[in-house]
Amino acid sequence: MYNSRLITSGLCGVILASFNACALPKQSLISAWKEMRHKTSAPLQTGVKYEVRKALANNAPFRPGAIKRYTFVIDDPKPPLMLSSNLYRNSQMRVRTTAYTHNESDHLIYGVKNAIGTNLRFGNVRSAAADWSRFPVGTLFRIAGQPGITYVVDDYGSALVGTGTIDLYKPSRSMMDNWGVRHVDIEVIQWGSYEKSMELMRDRTKWRHVRAMMEGIEARLRTAALPQARTPFTASL
Repeated sequence: MYNSRLITSGLCGVILASFNACALPKQSLISAWKEMRHKTSAPLQTGVKYEVRKALANNAPFRPGAIKRYTFVIDDPKPPLMLSSNLYRNSQMRVRTTAYTHNESDHLIYGVKNAIGTNLRFGNVRSAAADWSRFPVGTLFRIAGQPGITYVVDDYGSALVGTGTIDLYKPSRSMMDNWGVRHVDIEVIQWGSYEKSMELMRDRTKWRHVRAMMEGIEARLRTAALPQARTPFTASL
């Protein structure tokens, strides 16, 4: 009986001592948990440097590749990569223009055909050639001082790639020579389609200037930082 009471008393003492010993840390843990829960209500912000352990406690998602020396910064979110019809750009600009005609030596093999397989146009709507990574196919624009005339980018040329020059189609050599080289103000009415540009060039990559335009379009889309509008390509002018 004595031994039983001693053992029971000893067990109670151990349990009580253990409970008392754990009381303070338990309260601290509860306080810490409440504090952490309160902090998690505020999401991590971009451009702010965080310690990795604190970020983990926040339960907010982060990119492991951004961790440097046990800290990381969340980058500004970028829009998803989409082959949209155009990127938002200025609609008015000053550009360098040249002229070409279908009976030039470097265009004889194509005749009056443009890069999309239709006839070159000269009238109220006129054909123009450009670097399609800068002015994608289907881009419509007007030149200041030429009311009633709309140009459509439906052609390209190897000498235009890597430049901002636009080549305007003229039906005769004399009209081509008369235009020469001019810097003009243009207003883009509608930006063309990068998807259509890439679709048309996909089977022509044996040519270096075509590959350069394809690479230019891909690079432009990868680094695009603005929302991208979807403007369908039409050639029904």
